[in-house]
Amino acid sequence: MPPPGDIHGAVETILASELRNQGDKRGHGKTRSGGVGVILRKDPDRVVGPDAVFVSKSSLPIRTSKEGYLETIPELVVEVRSKNDTAPEISKKVQDYMKAGVHVVWVSDPGKRTVTVYRQKEKAKVLRDNDVLTIPDIIPGFELPVRDVFQV
Repeated sequence: MPPPGDIHGAVETILASELRNQGDKRGHGKTRSGGVGVILRKDPDRVVGPDAVFVSKSSLPIRTSKEGYLETIPELVVEVRSKNDTAPEISKKVQDYMKAGVHVVWVSDPGKRTVTVYRQKEKAKVLRDNDVLTIPDIIPGFELPVRDVFQV
């Protein structure tokens, strides 16, 4: 599969930076990005490479496999939709994350300028330019205007 491109990388950087600045630096947990490997299940193994994750303080220290993949299931997973991603592929990823115990998944779509928030046992919520991305149960005080996610 071809690399996702510049816009994808820019949006990933913005989201991961905000998670680090508003989460890690305030002592709420740890951010990882850059396609960090996460083991969602074993036997058979399912390793995925989300664009960014946030592991809450209550789940620290982060446990890793001998290959360096996260064994700790993050509370938040971030996916940036690339030009190569289909809607069914994104839906399958979200389902896999939720089944593994991820609490929240953000799917950022640069083409539509939306961030869709998926939560366990809740209907997905689509946020647009005038909305603010928050996650008070995982990072208290986190606020990021959706328009800022796409200021690339």
